[in-house]
Amino acid sequence: MYFVDLSLLKIGRVKFRLILFFCQCIILTVKKIHSTDMERIIAYFRKHGGYALMKELKAASFQTRDIARLLKEGAIIKVKPSLYRVANVGEMVLPLPKMKGSGSTISQEIIDVCKALPDGVICLASALAFYDLTTFNPSEIYVAIPNAAKVPKIDFPPLRVFYFRERFYKPGIERIEVPNCTIKIYSKEKTICDMFRYRNKYGEDLALEGLKTYLSRKEANVNKLRKYAGICQVKTVMMPYLKALVKQ
Repeated sequence: MYFVDLSLLKIGRVKFRLILFFCQCIILTVKKIHSTDMERIIAYFRKHGGYALMKELKAASFQTRDIARLLKEGAIIKVKPSLYRVANVGEMVLPLPKMKGSGSTISQEIIDVCKALPDGVICLASALAFYDLTTFNPSEIYVAIPNAAKVPKIDFPPLRVFYFRERFYKPGIERIEVPNCTIKIYSKEKTICDMFRYRNKYGEDLALEGLKTYLSRKEANVNKLRKYAGICQVKTVMMPYLKALVKQ
């Protein structure tokens, strides 16, 4: 027969419990450190307007594995290669006193596009919707860039790019400053004339809706419409509608 010293068993159990306790402490410590690192990264994003480049994150001594984990968990979103933003930034409500009758809420998607494409200008249906000149709500962000420019791969949001020649690209750009970003968008008058320029692609109904809504507002400026109709080379098409609506 074999005899077991019960005192040794008790000592073994104590040792096992101590080892288990220390392992749990180590796991909790590692989780706490990891959680703190995650919080530091998110805090960095918020400090910089919700956006950060990968090279900036590396320069701030953040680990790529932590960034990858936040991306996988959905805490941050990849806008384009090397550009990320924190999720749930929320919409930025800005006062636009010089744009009466226009939407004063800039969607996060528009900010994403302007951050990813510094030369991009919100145009056509997206600009029309921003100014509340249409009931149409495009599922993509419409953005104009110079004819010779190259567009990087944008992961989010859905985008429709229009390549404008210089004579169509430069006139009528307005700028709205938001934290760490400048929103470029065409003026109401330029947007309406651009809609007539693209009437064969999107139909005249959308352009006419924008024109009628614009003319119903107190700030409507017929001279500006004539100016941009000339720049956009749509005078022949647009002027008969303009004259008829102004007479009403």
